[in-house]
This record gives sequence, structure tokens and C-alpha cells, in this order.
Amino acid sequence: MRILYDGQIYASQTAGGINRYFSNLINNLPKSVHPVLTTCQTPSVNYPSHSNLKTFHYQRFGFRPGRISYWLEPYYFRTVNYLNTFDVIHPTYYNLLSRQDISQCHNPIVLSVWDMIHEIFPEQMDAHGNHREMKRKAILAAQKIICISENTKKDLLERYSISEKNITVTYLASELDISMSYGSDSIPESPYLLYVGSRASYKNFERLLIAFAKVISSYNDLALCVVGSPFTEDEEKLIHDLGVEDYIEHYGYVNNYHLAKLYRCSLAFVYPSLYEGFGIPPLEAMACGTVAIVANSSSLPEVVGDAGLLFDPESTDELIDQLRFVLDRSTERDRLINAGRMRARQFSWDETVAQTVEVYRTFAA
Repeated sequence: MRILYDGQIYASQTAGGINRYFSNLINNLPKSVHPVLTTCQTPSVNYPSHSNLKTFHYQRFGFRPGRISYWLEPYYFRTVNYLNTFDVIHPTYYNLLSRQDISQCHNPIVLSVWDMIHEIFPEQMDAHGNHREMKRKAILAAQKIICISENTKKDLLERYSISEKNITVTYLASELDISMSYGSDSIPESPYLLYVGSRASYKNFERLLIAFAKVISSYNDLALCVVGSPFTEDEEKLIHDLGVEDYIEHYGYVNNYHLAKLYRCSLAFVYPSLYEGFGIPPLEAMACGTVAIVANSSSLPEVVGDAGLLFDPESTDELIDQLRFVLDRSTERDRLINAGRMRARQFSWDETVAQTVEVYRTFAA
């Protein structure tokens, strides 16, 4: 079975959740599958590997002037598609390197749908609607759709007239586990809460800062460790106005081993996001041995089950209560850590790959 993975995501994202998803998927495909990846050659990207993998690279800016290279690029990928035979095409995003609509593909399309963030937060994420339109065309062109949570499937069906029998839910899994967390990487000296990831407006990070500012009035040796991009001017102003500058440690981008240690050594990981298609960080937190305190919204209850603490993401008081619960009850914290590690074991890339291959096989029969 030959699967074409149009590598648009590798041309636009050197790291990130979708990139890692396809790398884990392709890396773990059975030997009966022959994956083909088209991509623009970017050495810094963590490309997948597989014993049967064939890769077609296009060297961007291989011609001078650069506009000639840009003009030739889509024709290179169209030629690859024309000269090769595939059972299935699984685009890595909602658009193609060939710059054609997905509906123009002559092979069956399996499309992964991650979330409905652009549809739910259009003003914040897609003011002009360009992304939503591109995504709409891709969804309507696909013969099979893979959603990464039941919540994403529900949101998809609410917005599109698609047959439910053509949708499969395949959960994601953590690449991190507690065995990776015992290196020499630095961690905050004070006991700390942890936040990891993007801080786009729907991530609700501002509420965490406000809750943290109130909690440290009773726990003044507590820190908040933030992993991710530098603080914006607005975030720095809020941190200053709340008077918590001395209680926050920013770690920027860290490797997986350092992140695993930051998870394990934290008092709790806090994820107040208003919406997630799946939510890898809470799963990573549980796999690495800390308590996950997450918003009771979208897919997050699916991920943590009863092994984490939930709160209304619109309620600062509920978040404060859950933070104090973890800080005051060490026995309950230990129980949640054990439950979280057991919960994390229920998610595996082997299972995700097996379910995905079954979707492919509906076309190869």
C-alpha cells in the first residue's frame, strides 16, 4: 500500500504538534506500507523516518532569481503526483504543495482535522476567513476524515453535513515519559506550578496569572514556571500590574528531556485553555508524573478523565480552589499523580497508527 503524504506542514512548521503527529505516524507504519513524502528541503526540520520511506525534496531558491524557483515549485509536485501511483493521499495540512485544491487530487483523500479553533474564534484566529475557506474545501473534498478527539468530531459534525461513518477518531499520544526526566537540566529552585505551550488569547493564560497572583498571597515561596515564547508587552504589563515579576520564571523553548524534568518536578501543570482539539501537554504532564489541572472544556476532559483536576475556564475562583487543593493536600496529589500515569498509558502511538492504517485499507481492499 502506497501512501502519499503531501508535506505542506514541513514547509511551514519546523516544530509543533502537527509536524510531530505525522512524524510519529510515518515512523511507526507497518512494513507493508510504503510511505512517500513530498516536501521542500529544510534541513532543520525533524523529518520522519521509515525503512520504506521515499522522499521527494524540492530545493527552494535553487534558481535565481527566486521568483523562478517559486513559479516552478508547484509544477514539481504536480509532476511527482502524475508520475507515481498511490492508493491514498494523506495531506499534512489543508492545502497542498502543488497549490491545487485538494478536490483536484485523483486519489482517495484521508484528511486529519485537528480542531475547530478558527471557526470558534474567528475574530482572533481568522479575521478574513481565508483559513476557514481553505479548510472547508479540504474537508468537503476528503473521502475519509480522521479527528483527534470525540470533541473535534462533534464540532465538525455541527458545522458540516458529513456522514458520520466517514469519520474516525484516533487519539494522540505523549512522546514524553518519566524515564526521560532525570537529566541535569535546570529547574526552578522554588516549588513551582508549570505552564507549557502557546499563549494565544483562547489559551486563557491571563486568567492563570490572575489566579496565581491571588494564590501567592498565602504561598509566598511559590513560583510559576512558563515554557514557551517570550512574553509579549501586554503580558509583561499584566505581570507587573499583578506584582508577580519575582515569582515567574521563563524557560523559553526546551528539549524533550528538559521538559520532562520540568513536568516531573512541578507541583502541578496548569492548562486553562478555552478550547483544544486534543491537548498534548496535559497528557505529557501525566506521563511525566505530575498533576494536571485543566479546563473543563472541549476535548480536555477526554484526555485527563478522572485522573486530573477540572475547573470552569471562565471562573478564576474555581482555578484558585484547584491550585490550593493541590498545594494543601499532598496525599491527594500523590494519588492523582499515580492515576495520571495510569491514564497516560491508555494513549499510544501504536494504537493511533493501527487505527489510521485501517482507514487507509478501506481504499486498498
